[in-house]
Amino acid sequence: MRPLLEIENLELSFRNGNEQVRVLQGISLQVQQGETVALVGESGSGKSVTALSILQLLPAATTVYNRGTIRLHHRDGGRLDMLSLPPSTLSSIRGREVAMIFQEPMTSLNPVYTCGAQVMEVLQRHKGMNRQAARATTLQLFEQVRLPQPATLLNRYPHQLSGGQKQRVMIAMAMSCQPALLIADEPTTALDVTVQKNVLELMKELQQQSGTGLLFITHDLGIVEEIADRVVVLYKGSIAEEGPAAQVLTQPGHPYTRALLACRPALNPKGKPLPVVADFLPPEQPVNSIATRPVAAKPATTDAINEKMPPLLSIRNLQVAYSDKKPLLGKRQQPFVAVRDVSFDIFPGETVGLVGESGCGKTTLGRSLLRLVEATSGQVLLKGADLLAASAAAFQPRRKDLQIVFQDPYSSLNPRIRIGEAIMEPMQVHGLAASRTEARERAARLLEQVGLQANQLQRYPHEFSGGQRQRLVIARALALHPSFIVWDESVSALDVSVQAQVLNLLNELKQSFGFTSLFISHDLAVVRYICDRILVMQQGQIVESGQAEQIWQAPQHPYTRQLLEAIPGRRRQLSS
Repeated sequence: MRPLLEIENLELSFRNGNEQVRVLQGISLQVQQGETVALVGESGSGKSVTALSILQLLPAATTVYNRGTIRLHHRDGGRLDMLSLPPSTLSSIRGREVAMIFQEPMTSLNPVYTCGAQVMEVLQRHKGMNRQAARATTLQLFEQVRLPQPATLLNRYPHQLSGGQKQRVMIAMAMSCQPALLIADEPTTALDVTVQKNVLELMKELQQQSGTGLLFITHDLGIVEEIADRVVVLYKGSIAEEGPAAQVLTQPGHPYTRALLACRPALNPKGKPLPVVADFLPPEQPVNSIATRPVAAKPATTDAINEKMPPLLSIRNLQVAYSDKKPLLGKRQQPFVAVRDVSFDIFPGETVGLVGESGCGKTTLGRSLLRLVEATSGQVLLKGADLLAASAAAFQPRRKDLQIVFQDPYSSLNPRIRIGEAIMEPMQVHGLAASRTEARERAARLLEQVGLQANQLQRYPHEFSGGQRQRLVIARALALHPSFIVWDESVSALDVSVQAQVLNLLNELKQSFGFTSLFISHDLAVVRYICDRILVMQQGQIVESGQAEQIWQAPQHPYTRQLLEAIPGRRRQLSS
């Protein structure tokens, strides 16, 4: 059978002044019609660069294709050399013949157009639909990807949706024209496990209906196990290993592949540092990223902590409701209650996990604790003082005690400001540095503490990989030495090896800085590993809470059991 996509001996470099930096070396892979090929590897290994090169989406001014070919075969027998196509032809192919789901939906969706209008535009341009037909098809697509209230979300803007909902809009857009080849760059990263399962089934259904080939980039090896026919493992811009998924995942031949498999939190006990890639490779094969130092197990259990000290943060009867200012079809809408009468405590030094489906209210709850979203009613008591009752002026000095690390590190950093300035700015605002020189020295130390280098202060955000950007926003959050940090899906976008490093880093920094945390995530395996207790949230309410290991092994609520059963590869994880 002739392959749908064929990449042969691709070598690619980026210009840096008068020099060229090689990022891909001799990449060769194929995708057949109806086949799913998983492309896995550490952050910076070349996964996304390979995917972007197929559609020529890399910046032309700095990208050099040293050698190799990328060929796309039409279903009707035609063949396209993607590296030699003119821009007009590429424009007609993108979205129609080849579609791509990008990793960061907030920066991929246009903030000034509604979500429905952006999907409708693709249908009108590539399929010639009129507005009415495009709207009906978009509504159907929104229903297929399980967006809640799809008719309402047609008219909402990206900033009005949760991270998982924005990713589902991107998936609907990519699937709208039933492309011959679908490139999915971490397409389920922001999705909770139940919606993730539905989306993966939907992609499989699309393949069966139209013979679509799928190049699936992911860091989640559980997903690879369930969806992929073949696996290609990238290491430092080269292919380390490839073969049938069952063979690569059960009998990996390369030490790098064995390292990726060993890094998963679900396969490692609590209290011990996760393995990192550097542990599996000989000294002559160092990895690109910096491994964090192992940390000792926590000295005391949560129960012991709770018995000895009062809570650092107490949430009492918290409620957050949204109300649309404009009536819909002439009728005033009822307020949407995102958080319903929530109460819980977080004790000093504790890490509490908050899990639930996308749209359940996790992020709204986390932001309301910091007054980034104003609560409708209730109390948030920090060391006994009600933060919600304070005026804006009185609350401003308290902000240095409360920090948040957002889900999308790229949109959290100003692309026009160098990293050094971004880390120094909060110190200067709150008067924590006597001089600019002192602020710069502290910023350099913070970079080193999160596994980066002091000489990277002058770089811009786009010059870092996704995993490195997440380390940068962690450094910025720690610049004020906060007592409480909200981690909002802060490791969900990271590949498994970098995720292991960042989780080890969080444990290390927790001991160094002594902060308390609310860890928001849809990944129960990560929450079980990093957290002392877990709160399970459904439709704005806490439906179950308990010790992390207790909920992982013996969940009591049906919704918690549903979340656990939807985790890819969970049965094999529990038996390992």
